[in-house]
Amino acid sequence: MGPLAGFTVGVTAARRADELGALLRRRGAEVMHAPALRIVPLADDSELLAATKHLLDHAPDVVVATTAIGFRGWVEAADGWGLGEALLDRLRGVRLLARGPKVRGAIRAAGLTEEWSPASESMAEVLDRLLEEGVDGRRIAVQLHGEPLPGFVESLRAGGAEVVGVPVYRWMPPEDIGPVDRLLDATVARALDAVTFTSAPAAASLLDRAEQRGMREELLDALRHDVLPACVGPVTALPLEAHAIPTSQPERFRLGPLVQLLCHELPGRVRPLPVAGRRLEIRGHAAVVDGELRTVPPAGMALLRTLARRPGWVVSRAELLRALPGSGRDEHAVETAMARLRTALGAPKLIQTVVKRGYRLALDPAADTKYTDGPGADKH
Repeated sequence: MGPLAGFTVGVTAARRADELGALLRRRGAEVMHAPALRIVPLADDSELLAATKHLLDHAPDVVVATTAIGFRGWVEAADGWGLGEALLDRLRGVRLLARGPKVRGAIRAAGLTEEWSPASESMAEVLDRLLEEGVDGRRIAVQLHGEPLPGFVESLRAGGAEVVGVPVYRWMPPEDIGPVDRLLDATVARALDAVTFTSAPAAASLLDRAEQRGMREELLDALRHDVLPACVGPVTALPLEAHAIPTSQPERFRLGPLVQLLCHELPGRVRPLPVAGRRLEIRGHAAVVDGELRTVPPAGMALLRTLARRPGWVVSRAELLRALPGSGRDEHAVETAMARLRTALGAPKLIQTVVKRGYRLALDPAADTKYTDGPGADKH
């Protein structure tokens, strides 16, 4: 059983979504993909052409390359305008800084050599280095990657630099907003266990769409308390943290470490229960009984979660009926769903029927008191 078996993870990425989804599925997760934005190249954009000509006419002292796709796009666009060789010649004569190994690879593939790249892959470290060296009177070109760089350009200008932005591509809302709306609905309904973000624009786009639909506060509440927001790095997390949403981030800002983070965090959020001589874990859309994954229908999961809020305590049929999605007023729906749940778990004795009262998880008598000292219900 993979470490993410039984969990459902939302993926908001536009680029490399297939790679991230494959990594998650390989570890057992179900994946809901909803690209929160799309990349629009600016090869024919007059703004990019103007920035390129400006740098050819007025040599920069430093060029900061931020993304591999952006740097390659810039060189390809220049080639299309007949300015490719001139741009490469210009870049050979300046200090070229690369944000990370991927953009470093793109620089070298173009026949250029970077002067320096931060081990952290952080724009904050690039900024610190430039400011320590002094930027007063210098012309610094920054290859933008579809979003403003919070504080980066402003800090350079405050230090006396002339900053030339090179906008290679832009983020735009997705053409089909349906998947994003479904991901929002699933997040608010707590049908997702985690949502991954690999760019700040994706996080901002999701928040904007929630605002448009009048569900921003519901989304914020879900992400603050129940659905884990996993960000590939601190820059990506900024739009979420601006709304007081705590995020989880890997030490290395890569897809692999992001998936490993989820493999550690999501199982760690599950409280194993000693029930009827077995070990029960309740995951997002499934249960794990003695290490074996048991797929449970949505109605059964709703009942199981309700019982697990107060393990060992009796939960009335009326309360369980309220937990069932679209069940109406007939308490027989509880009995039907409960029978299916017991079958799905493969261990009927995990849930006890208390005659004329309701149902309870058969918590082992010797279980730690943290499972049994719940208020507001009877234990027998």
